[in-house]
Amino acid sequence: MKATMRSISVLGTCLVSSLFLACSQPEAKVASSWDRKAAAAYLDQREGWWMEWSGAARDHGTFCVSCHTSVAYALSRPALRPALAEEGPSVNERKLLDNVKKRVRLWKDVGPFYSDRGYKAAESRGTEAVLNALILASYDAQTGRLSDDTRTAFGNMWALQQTGGNKKGAWSWLQFNLEPWEANDSQYYGAALAAVAVGTAPENYRSTPGIQDNLKLLREYLDHEYATQSTINRVVLLWALAKLPGLLEPQQREVIVNEVLSKQQADGGWELSSLAYARAGWGLSKLLRTRIREDGTSQERKSDGYATGLIVLVLPQAGVDRNSAPIKGGISWLMSNQNTTEGFWPSYSLNKRRNPSSDTGRFMSDAATAYAVLALTENQETTTPLASVSNH
Repeated sequence: MKATMRSISVLGTCLVSSLFLACSQPEAKVASSWDRKAAAAYLDQREGWWMEWSGAARDHGTFCVSCHTSVAYALSRPALRPALAEEGPSVNERKLLDNVKKRVRLWKDVGPFYSDRGYKAAESRGTEAVLNALILASYDAQTGRLSDDTRTAFGNMWALQQTGGNKKGAWSWLQFNLEPWEANDSQYYGAALAAVAVGTAPENYRSTPGIQDNLKLLREYLDHEYATQSTINRVVLLWALAKLPGLLEPQQREVIVNEVLSKQQADGGWELSSLAYARAGWGLSKLLRTRIREDGTSQERKSDGYATGLIVLVLPQAGVDRNSAPIKGGISWLMSNQNTTEGFWPSYSLNKRRNPSSDTGRFMSDAATAYAVLALTENQETTTPLASVSNH
């Protein structure tokens, strides 16, 4: 009886708290739609600029492939094709694919993205190998056929997988102390993307006999290191789990999902600066980075398109109900925060204050727009907006 009364009391407290928080939030006006054509135009323009930018140029007439612009573009742009009545890849998609295929075919002759700073040649080679496989696998998934170029890209990737040391199973990864993709903990992000690539590839590539030892090493690495990862890296792990089942135990998946849900903001979005720093080696300097950027400026303490888009894309794939309050809240945030003039979603550098209208200042918004597009297209049947989310 006492236990029952305690349960009723706790439930009552939770209900009162929920009502108070919900009532204390002003009802926000939210959009019930978003502009696909404007999003496509923004993504096309940004990828076009990247391909022509001198800073991205590499040997043999190629350009490097960036996580924030090129990879995000390759993953997201095809999702807009049906709504725009396009019969095939856009002009810039074809240019990007041609570039990736050229570098895959010339792998032994083409130079690495970086070659003149310490270990950057090896780091950039490992990074590129994973990204090439991911891009080509994602396009092959649309046709259901694994191409020869994609098989070659995977062969290049597996050849560079580390087979010894404390990072056994992962790949060398670019480290420029730049969150969230080129930082000290980004090697885990890269390994999770490799798992996404394998799970995305058609023709049941994951069951290929010759890669089973590689997959075993990858699974062991992802499992062994996941407890020390940042929340945003764990989100990418959930994405990998959806593509390549068996990476985590059910209880591990549940812990990550609950952690992500607990960090949702009252406006329905997620804030990247609160998600991006690894648990390993926490100290005063790392704690300060969650509030202050490297250049001494304050982190943007508000929801952003990259974190919200990625999370709303991944959580339903990880088993969260698409009609649940957190997912509807995230969708509402995305539909309400597209820049209606230029078509992009906002996101902010974790490393320094940048001019948001400059080309380099738009890198985070490039990724934000891509993942917002993926989230909204995959959840397009869930369109009823919520003003705010205050309880999970």
